[in-house]
Formats: sequence, C-alpha cells, structure tokens
Amino acid sequence: MKFDRTVKLAIPHLVLFFALILSGCGGTGASSAQAAAPATAIQNKGSDTMVNLALAWAEQYQKLHPEVSLSVTGGGTGTGIAALVNGTVDLANASRAMKPEEEQQARDKGYQPQGFVVARDAIAVIINPENPVTQLTLQQISQIYRGEINNWQELGGENRPIVRLSRETNSGTHVYFLETVVRLGNSKDKALMATNTLLLPSSEGIIAEVRDNPNAIGYDGLGYVTGEVKTVGVAKKPGDPYVMPSVESVNANTYPVARDLYMYTMNEPTGAIKDYLDWVRSAEGQDIVARLGFVPVATK
Repeated sequence: MKFDRTVKLAIPHLVLFFALILSGCGGTGASSAQAAAPATAIQNKGSDTMVNLALAWAEQYQKLHPEVSLSVTGGGTGTGIAALVNGTVDLANASRAMKPEEEQQARDKGYQPQGFVVARDAIAVIINPENPVTQLTLQQISQIYRGEINNWQELGGENRPIVRLSRETNSGTHVYFLETVVRLGNSKDKALMATNTLLLPSSEGIIAEVRDNPNAIGYDGLGYVTGEVKTVGVAKKPGDPYVMPSVESVNANTYPVARDLYMYTMNEPTGAIKDYLDWVRSAEGQDIVARLGFVPVATK
C-alpha cells in the first residue's frame, strides 16, 4: 500500500474570489484591507518514517497559525528530495542526509539546499515475539541480510528459515540500514541485501509482517515499534554490551544504529518557512517529537 496522507486547511478559492469581489464594490462594501488574506501554502513531502511526525507538527502549527496551509505527504526520502530538487515542494523530510549527487543536482538548478536536524531516531531490529532470540551483533545482522545466515538455529533459535524484511529502496531508512548495518559503515563495500529480501512500502507493513510471521526479521524507526513485535538488543561488535533502542540509549550514544532526521529547504529559509522550521525545533515542536516516540534535539 502507498502511505500517502495529506493535511490541508487552505482557504477555499471560491470563498476568496467572492470576498475579493465584495471588497471591490462601492458604497458600504468591505474595504480591500478587510478582505480575507490568502493563506500561505507550504508543501512538505518525503520520509515515510517522519510522515506521522510531520503530520502532527502540521496539525498543531495550523491551530496556532490558521493563516498557514501545510500539505504533508510521504512517499520516501528519495521521493521528497527529488521533489525538492524539481522545485515542486518547499520542504523535504529525510531520514538520511542528502547524497552528494542530490546536492549537485540541486545546485545545477540554481538552488543551495539547506538541511536542518529536526529529530533523532533509533532503528530497532525486530522479530516475532515467538522467536527465542533476544540479541544480535551488527555483524550477525549484516550476515542475515547478505544471505550468509539463513536459519534461526545458527543464532541460537529454532530450526526455522529466516524471512528478511526491508523497506523499499527509495526509503531513507533502507539506505541508512544498508550502509550502516549491512555494509557495516564501509563505504567501499557495495554489497546489497539478499535477493530474497521482501521489500515493503511502509513502516506499518514491516510491523504487521513481523507480527504475523514467526520466521521474520525486520527493522523500523523506534517511533513505529509496537508491543506486537519483539525488539532485540544490538551490540556494535562481539564482546560489546547488547543495547536496546530507546530515547536514553540514543542520547547516550550507546545504541549503535541511531540517526538524525532532517528537513531540507531549497535555499536558506525565509518568511513562513523559516518561522515553521523555528517552531519545529522549539520546545513545543520537540514535545511532539518525544510524544511520538522519537528523540528530541536541543531546542532553539
């Protein structure tokens, strides 16, 4: 399924049209200064990991600033950045940093893209609650997704085949997991996930499949993890402590699979876009981050 939701509280064009006509009439009609002002529209697209968070921000901000119309859609980090580069959105949500080639494409079109860290996140490795495995090293997770470990028995579990689940390739979470976990941070490693890895279009889809399949393993942003699945402790290397993903372990830099979440603009933000970004990074905006299970960043 395609995870694509929109929040839009814009002033209807027809109402605005008649308001302007009335304001231009003579006699006792309303003056132009009294006519309804058009809403400022901000288009925001990108990361599916961030879409619920971005929707919550938009809903609250529009209550405070009804003169601003915020449209929020998902589609994945790559989709959001492509839309930003093409000039069709004002803000791109990204669960990874822009790639050098994406930045160059933006500059080729006359833009100077600016990135802002708006939250932090842990990538939880999740399995079915029936699975007796409780902890894995990054090396073991890498071997699973490379197709080098194919049975839970090799990891202390039952004699069951491993079913690998991943987000689709346009997902920033997929890219981050591939580079940080599967390739273990080695920029020269060009390995891909095993060809029988099931690619799912949404974070909710990963949760549902792991919940229903006792052989499955997946990964998801901490804000999406529910009690229907089991989170495993992760060690950076053999002999290191196994750490559970949490706000505390991310802030302490002890959980090995944590990342920043971004909003990107085409240029240095000004006006309504700057005001919105400032609010997102304020104490009020970061309270929403914490409420949705993500990790707040230092407030402005």
